This record gives sequence, structure tokens and C-alpha cells, in this order.
Amino acid sequence: MGWLGAVQAQDYAGAKWAVAQRAHGITDTDMDQALADGTILRTHVMRPTWHFVAPVDIRWMLSLTAPHVNALNAYSYRQLGLDDAVFAKSNAVLAKALQGGKQLTRAEVASALQEAGIATNTHNLLHIMGRAELDGIICSGALRGKQHSYALLDERAPQAKTLMRNEALAELAKRYFTSHGPATLKDYIWWSGLAAADVRAGLEMVKSQLMHEVVDGQTYWFAASVPPAKDISQTAYLLPNYDEYIVGYKDRSAVFDTSHPKKLNPRDNVVFNHTIVIGGQIAGTWKRTFKKNTVVIEANPFTSLNKAETHALTTAAERYGTFVNMPVLLS
Repeated sequence: MGWLGAVQAQDYAGAKWAVAQRAHGITDTDMDQALADGTILRTHVMRPTWHFVAPVDIRWMLSLTAPHVNALNAYSYRQLGLDDAVFAKSNAVLAKALQGGKQLTRAEVASALQEAGIATNTHNLLHIMGRAELDGIICSGALRGKQHSYALLDERAPQAKTLMRNEALAELAKRYFTSHGPATLKDYIWWSGLAAADVRAGLEMVKSQLMHEVVDGQTYWFAASVPPAKDISQTAYLLPNYDEYIVGYKDRSAVFDTSHPKKLNPRDNVVFNHTIVIGGQIAGTWKRTFKKNTVVIEANPFTSLNKAETHALTTAAERYGTFVNMPVLLS
């Protein structure tokens, strides 16, 4: 988690699988337990959407990204009549309701706000909770059944680091280009949601620790120590929607053939799809359905697969079955 910086996580089930594919032996149950224990947090921190973040990183990361996310939300705040006075009151209510290790579901939080005279229609509540996350008041608690809960950030991440602004700019830039490189400045602007001037300043501070190559007039930055290249031509992955391999970049042309958009979902955007990746390229889409004792994976490749690619896809499906601890049926 810390190596990537943050992992987009509004689709909780998909985000768990995204993390597990980058680790060894992590199961779906392990990820739920990590959320319950607070070893990972799920909160609004960039772009603006939910992300998984390591507790130690949440404070300094919020100090960088929250002002920009709030600026993006400013119009909605005004339309809903949510000003600084309302947010100060709602934050105080939340802090009191959650103190002492309490973890409340969204419905329980809404009740506490209503008792304090704060309107909680759907849009108001979403923005009030999101603002409390950005202000560092609340973050994810444990699951209660299938419902997510909220807890106090101070109690979930008491050891969170704080960094001076320049230190934080440098740290986030280094994390991104080390974990996502080769990547461009535009890719990093998209991923971080920071202002272009802040992105350039961060890169300037760490570029001596990175390498770069210029390809077709574009400068790509990446870690100074690059692992030996592997032959991935016959390796397949079943990536979830919003996976960092795709959503982490502004320009996705290196991994996606733009002749295939009609084979995606109606929104015609690759990031919304569960994608099959073979040999580093997006080769199709997939979906899973849970039956009583089996998880059924329906694969929809863009083109016919050869024997080696089919074997690689089967292996990827079996990895997903291991993750959810269920036999898998690939169709």
C-alpha cells in the first residue's frame, strides 16, 4: 500500500483484489481484517474519490490533496448551502459521536447529525462525510456485516506522520514515479489531483533520484533501480475496475487499443471495466458472479485467444478463486 502511495477504492471489492494481486497470499478475508484492524484506511483523499491509504501516510497526504479536492467540491458545497459554519458544526457532532472507539454506520451517523439539526438528505450527507474525511476528522472503521462504518482518524491513525509541505510534495512525487513509472508529468497531475505547479515542484525535488527517457517528445520518469525485465507475453491478469495499472495514468494508449471501445460498457471508458490483461495489454473484459459454492468468471476477450493465452487466463481465474476461497468456473 505504502509503495503505491494510494489505491483508488470506491469499488471496495475490486480494490481489495487490486491490492491482493500486488502481494503474496493475501485473501479477501485478510483485506477485510486489515480494514477492521486499521492497518489500511479507506477514505477520501484524491481526485475526489475513496482510496486505500496506509495509516502512517494519511495526515501528510491529506495536507497536500484536501485543499484541491475541496476546491473541486466548492460549487456543490454552495449549491447545497454547506459553508464553513455547517462543516464546523457537523465535524464537532461527528467527533463527539465517534469518540472512545465508537464506529457508526452511515445511517447511524445521519441520525446523530439530524439530532443536532443538520440536514442529511443524500447529497448533503455525502458531502458532509466527505468533508469530514478531508478535514482529517473521520475515516473508515470495520465492516458491520456488509455495511461500512466510520471511525475517528485520530484513534485509527495515532502514529500518522506529518511532513512540511515541501517534504510532502517530494515524498508523493517519489512514491508515484517509483511505483507507477515510466510515467509522465501529465500522468502524475491526473493521479494526484494536485496543481501543475505543485507537481513540477515535487518532481524537481526528487528527479535526481529518478531516471528518465524521452520517447516521441514525451519525458517518462521512473525509479533509478529498475527490476530486470520479465517475459510477460503469456502472463494474464484479471484486473478490477479502477485498477492502478489503468487509472493511475492520464494517457492509457500504451496498454489499450482504441479500436476496442465499443466492446466496453456503455460509458466507453476502460477504467470502469474489469479488464483482462495479457502480455501487458488490455485484451478483453470480465465479470464474476457468485453462486452458492462457486464463483463464475465470464471472460470476454476482444479477439480469439491462442492455447497459451487461454492457459494464462485460466491461471489468472484460479488466482481469483484462491483470493475469494471458492472454486472457480471460467466461461
